[in-house]
Amino acid sequence: MASSSSSSSNLRIVVQNNPSESQLNELGIKSWPKWGCSPGKYQLKFDAQETCYLLRGKVKVSTKNSNETVEFGVGDLVIIPKGLSCTWDVSVAVDKHYKFDSSSP
Repeated sequence: MASSSSSSSNLRIVVQNNPSESQLNELGIKSWPKWGCSPGKYQLKFDAQETCYLLRGKVKVSTKNSNETVEFGVGDLVIIPKGLSCTWDVSVAVDKHYKFDSSSP
């Protein structure tokens, strides 16, 4: 068994491609605040879990403690875990709805 149990290496970004309209309505995404950024590189640290839905854009995310990169874009529902430090490499300007989960432990 691999022993890579550093607490931040098991923080995974979850990407769901093209969630159904009914799921988006159930989450109430259209009522969430919006955020956008232009192309560039951004160092981000998430102090709470964030769920976001991309209206436009293309992002490649690399995490500090891993060689993995995660890519997502228009129509993707993305869950970013609390405590994650990462770099967002935005190739197409982003416009997204987002929500922080205040109940995450």
